[in-house]
Amino acid sequence: MAARKYVRLAPAFALALTALSFLVSVPGRAAAMDFHLRSISTDGCRAHCPRVIVAEGQITNSTPDDFLAFLRENIGDRDMRTVVLLNSQGGYVVASMELGQMFRRIGAATVVGNQCLSACVYAFMGGVKRVAPRGTSLGIHRMFANMAEGMFNEETHRVYDDGSMAAMLMRYSARMGVSRDLIRFAERIPSGKLHYVTPPEMARWRLASRGF
Repeated sequence: MAARKYVRLAPAFALALTALSFLVSVPGRAAAMDFHLRSISTDGCRAHCPRVIVAEGQITNSTPDDFLAFLRENIGDRDMRTVVLLNSQGGYVVASMELGQMFRRIGAATVVGNQCLSACVYAFMGGVKRVAPRGTSLGIHRMFANMAEGMFNEETHRVYDDGSMAAMLMRYSARMGVSRDLIRFAERIPSGKLHYVTPPEMARWRLASRGF
């Protein structure tokens, strides 16, 4: 699939996209990530309004394949723009990196719809242009895995990275043009908490801007 880049957005389109971002709500339940198209109204738009990709839900191991299937289904849609509105509370780290690499390959811009937390930030990094509009949140913390114990796996405890996954993430972030310091900082935040990235941190880590 040829990459279609829409990084230089017209002012009216960018304004409409920013307004829409505040309407994308977080599901009450951590459902698997779903992809769908949503129209953006701009000045002079009539029959063929540009449509952006909305990605909502938890990033699971099947999410990269689901996104690929979505692209194949919609490849003929001439109104689709390679702009992805992300709204997710996180998920699996490796799948998030794979999703981010797919965003990069198609030349997508990534935009925070409401909140992009935990592993979602690593998918967000894949955008060739990354925007976190005012009123939206990017949240980071330390990685962990839940390990089951007991005869019937009735108990779980958290296991933390030994440094190998963080090293992989730092290599990935560098390829995406984001400072490795973001990963180092995230790994110092307790897994039960979130650090909401501030605008100065977004700029310092080259993570995102507030507008187009």
